[in-house]
Amino acid sequence: MKEFKKDFIVIGMTCVNCARTVEKSLKKIDGVRFAAVNLATSTGFIVAQREISFDEIKKAVQSVGYDVSLERSEDLEKKRYIQARNDLSLSLLISAPLMISMFYQMFKMHRAHSSLIEVLLAGIVVFYCGRKTIRGAVIALLHWHTNMDTLIFLGAFVSWLTGLFSLFNTTLMSFSTIGAMIITFHLTGRFIESHLRDRAAKEIKELLKIQAKEATVLTQDGEISMPIEAIKEGFIVLVRPSDRIPVDGTVLTGYSFVDESMITGEPTPVQKGEGDQVTSGSLNLTGLLKIKATGVGKDSFLSKMIELIKQAQGSKIPIQALADTITKWFVPAIFLLAFVSSAFWYLNYDKFTFIEKIPWTMGLNNQSFAIFVFVATIVIACPCALGLATPMALMKGTTLAAKKSLLIRNAEAIQTAKDVRVVLLDKTGTLTVGKPVVVKHNLDQQTLRIIAGIEKSSNHPLAKAISRLVDDPFSVEQIEEIAGSGVKAIYGGSEYFVGKPKNLTDYDDLLKDAKTVVEVRKDSDVVGFMVIEDPLREDSLQAIERLKKMRIESVIVTGDNEKTASAVAKAVGIKKIHSNVKPEEKLSIVRYYQSKGMKVAMVGDGINDAAALKGANVGIAIGSGTDLAIESADIIISKGGVSKIVDVIEISKLTFRTIKQNLFWAFFYNVVAIPAAMIGLLHPLIAEVAMIVSSITVTVNSMRIKQKEEFS
Repeated sequence: MKEFKKDFIVIGMTCVNCARTVEKSLKKIDGVRFAAVNLATSTGFIVAQREISFDEIKKAVQSVGYDVSLERSEDLEKKRYIQARNDLSLSLLISAPLMISMFYQMFKMHRAHSSLIEVLLAGIVVFYCGRKTIRGAVIALLHWHTNMDTLIFLGAFVSWLTGLFSLFNTTLMSFSTIGAMIITFHLTGRFIESHLRDRAAKEIKELLKIQAKEATVLTQDGEISMPIEAIKEGFIVLVRPSDRIPVDGTVLTGYSFVDESMITGEPTPVQKGEGDQVTSGSLNLTGLLKIKATGVGKDSFLSKMIELIKQAQGSKIPIQALADTITKWFVPAIFLLAFVSSAFWYLNYDKFTFIEKIPWTMGLNNQSFAIFVFVATIVIACPCALGLATPMALMKGTTLAAKKSLLIRNAEAIQTAKDVRVVLLDKTGTLTVGKPVVVKHNLDQQTLRIIAGIEKSSNHPLAKAISRLVDDPFSVEQIEEIAGSGVKAIYGGSEYFVGKPKNLTDYDDLLKDAKTVVEVRKDSDVVGFMVIEDPLREDSLQAIERLKKMRIESVIVTGDNEKTASAVAKAVGIKKIHSNVKPEEKLSIVRYYQSKGMKVAMVGDGINDAAALKGANVGIAIGSGTDLAIESADIIISKGGVSKIVDVIEISKLTFRTIKQNLFWAFFYNVVAIPAAMIGLLHPLIAEVAMIVSSITVTVNSMRIKQKEEFS
């Protein structure tokens, strides 16, 4: 049964607890078997056993206090940016003089009690500038969960209350200015973090921008400009110089240079002429092109590419389970620690003299110090950095992969690929170009037209090479494919077979140069043969050498004969081969290497290698440029050859190293900071700044994935 997949934008999340709550609600929808919500990209993704309507998704998300949209509105984002900037400006304007006054009193060791003006000004910051934080906290509490806003608002609100109470109780120290500063620093951090996250996601936004909105279609009535959604397969599209190519298609007439850098990552423009394939999103530079549409709308290369990137970025990898498990209990645990430490100091304040030597705690009584510790512990413990550690790195890693023509269908492959120790390589279309040509045959024209008619219905590269030999093949019926051997059919009362020779020794001279021999038999009698040559990819030899340097073993697994496979292996420097392998046997070979404790990557064309691609630890399919519908693979190489396998492994190592660094700093920050806050060594403002710095550090470190790139 076909699976239903859907991605969307989740509005209003502030931390990983928000994302987890939305995720749990989505999983409750009938038929949903998988749901993932990504804080870094504000996206949700579901996989269901039936078609799920947008209203069902919206109802589930709104039931836990958040909202959902199918697309980001640039006007809405701009409006939110302006509003956030205005709130931050007002909070800074009010908080600056309050902070100067507070620090002056702190270091002069003079503790003035709050004034009505101080309480009112701090209240404007907490309740007006921080209204979105309050809203987020209230939504969470009303739906019986907690999030980062809960901690921030509680810390700021308790601090502001001390100012209000100190107007009537002279023994209670006022922390209302601290409440205002908590909100101000929080808004500052969110503003900077949001800006950095937008920068981190700019590549996917740029891909969205290059999608054409309209196209010029040639009809019987002349040129008509129409929305891209109205273009159908088979339409003739006119693309002028400097225009984006709106569809996948074949050039009918014209000649031009096309910039495909946004899709392939290659900066050099590519020549395109009659019969060449073009890809949606690429830029026509010099000439006028008439293109016959073959892939439009959601079926276009660019749309599939964007969809796969979104799905990968919205998915989770095993290491994220560690952070999710911790954050699930993190906020409730912090509440408990804050209350315990506050109660401890309230009862034991007079027993510890070191407190009087801390500048910001001098002159406090047990009541004020207990509140001070409570606020500091609550504020320091916001788990935002933990929530961003994995998704931010994953977002940059998958986007970098896309720029190198690597589309990640299964995000778990990002974590697994770094541990691959053996790479199993199909021959045809993987180590070779995959566009074989018949270089010799001894068939008469009648037989040739019959054989071409048999092969024209097959998608196998060798069959395509044979079917191209004649323009007018005979129509043949009762075609039956024999897996791993060839194909047979009935024509004119006789049975024809096209495939592997009965006796390979008859063709020794032809096989020694990596050529493939296809034998033709009529009623079991050999009537001729065809010699097919498929040249090596330019990057195959270099890729195998790079894998050797990484101590990764390369093995050829092919259905071709041993002599042809050996010739290819010798040409690229591979020592191990498995030849004459049937498609179903490839999975057994995968299992053999896995049984030896090795992580295995299988690389094939995604057609005959489906079982092996699924069974391997990492399945990598080499697509045909615009063919991304390869369901069995974890990773698709949309452009290029086997050198991309090295890129997969390098990106995996780089991304996973970044994730570990992010998690280390997030954990280290909390392990050090929380105990310090509980014993009064951290001022709440320092705690808030440290929390902001932690989140920004994780974001900036993730953005460095592109800068740390050391491979071509």
